[in-house]
Amino acid sequence: MAYNQRMSIMPTAQQQSRSRKKEEEAAYANMRLPDREIVGCINELGIPFTIADLQKPNPIQVQMIFEWFGELLMNKTRQTVDPAMRAAAEDLCGDFGDSLMPPDTRNLMGFFISLRQLMLDCGVNDFNFMDLYKPTHDRLVKIFSYVINFVRFRESQTSVIDEHCNRADSTKARIEQLYAENQNMEAQLDEMRANRRQMEALVAEKTRRNEELKKKLLELRRTQEKVASRLEEAKTKKGELAVELEEKTAAKLALKQESAKLRPYTLQSPSALQSSLTELSNTLNNDKSHIDSLDRRARALQTSSDSFAVVCSDVASCIKLLEEIAVELAKEEEDNAKNARQRDALTERGASVREVERTEALLQRQLAKWTERTETLRAQSQEKAQRAKEKMEELRTVHKNLTEERSEKGKDIERRRVRIEQIEKKMLDLKENIENEVHAAHDEYLKMEAHIKLYITEMEQAI
Repeated sequence: MAYNQRMSIMPTAQQQSRSRKKEEEAAYANMRLPDREIVGCINELGIPFTIADLQKPNPIQVQMIFEWFGELLMNKTRQTVDPAMRAAAEDLCGDFGDSLMPPDTRNLMGFFISLRQLMLDCGVNDFNFMDLYKPTHDRLVKIFSYVINFVRFRESQTSVIDEHCNRADSTKARIEQLYAENQNMEAQLDEMRANRRQMEALVAEKTRRNEELKKKLLELRRTQEKVASRLEEAKTKKGELAVELEEKTAAKLALKQESAKLRPYTLQSPSALQSSLTELSNTLNNDKSHIDSLDRRARALQTSSDSFAVVCSDVASCIKLLEEIAVELAKEEEDNAKNARQRDALTERGASVREVERTEALLQRQLAKWTERTETLRAQSQEKAQRAKEKMEELRTVHKNLTEERSEKGKDIERRRVRIEQIEKKMLDLKENIENEVHAAHDEYLKMEAHIKLYITEMEQAI
């Protein structure tokens, strides 16, 4: 027993394509505009165009019209795509780009790509290059009908589109302004950081120099104290030696006076004189030795005084050096004051840097907030665009239903009109038949009347 293969309940590809084709034909029947209306719309754009041009299209004129539509709806022409197409030709062919790919051809191809996207948005899914190169009447009527309907719908939604565009432009301008302010703040922050590093280096150098000068000043103070103590000791010793020299001089003068007093005694006896001479020689030797010791001490004192003079010159040079050090200390104090002022300024700069950092963080948060708001606005705009698209689809559906109803009503009216014409024709035929019957009845009446009259006449004659 043979069984037939089970039939699938899913529609085949041919059925789907057939149904899709029917839907496209129905949509095209609703979207199709008369030739006169298409020509009028194109003439309103400022392009001379006639019904004859539409029925026998010229490729150059058609390309100009499409280019105008591209500039109106996408702001793209063959001139705007020329740099990108030239760069692509140079990347592919190098120096032979212009010879292998003529500018007109490549610009037309680039414009065709953009135009095909526009046609997809308008609802023309089968737009091809032949529509630009070898256009036909039916294809141009279909494409122009879809594009003109799209332009009309776009003009009806101009306020919504302009509102979203203005919001996007204002948001973009605000983002660019915030980004420029952020860049300026970063540049100022980098400059302040560089100045801070320079000031820190100068402060470190001044601090190091100050420490060195402090160490040198302490050494000089210790040296000054040592020299001052030595000077005091030398002065004390010099005073003691001067007092001792005065005492020795006074003793010498006293001895001279005594010797003068003893001269008369030289006339005495030799033994007495000898004894006196011995005593005097002893005394003299003692005095000589004492005088020699005093001379030596005087020379030592002279040497000490010379050394004291050298020490005084050294002390004077030390005092001069101390004065110079005092000047340097004054300068150092000025530098310290200046460093303190610079440190205060650096502290203020640091506070301003922290303020700038806080401002930068605030701006970053504001930028993040604006970015989030931009994303939210973009999402809202996309949602609104989606709703507008859905509304447009609903309007298209309503328009399609209305068009179908209008077509059905038109067909019904056409049927009724045909039926009325047929009824009127039948009524005319009936009227003509009734008139013919009335005329025939009238003729029969006249004939009967003539016969009756003839009969009466004959009856009268017979009577």
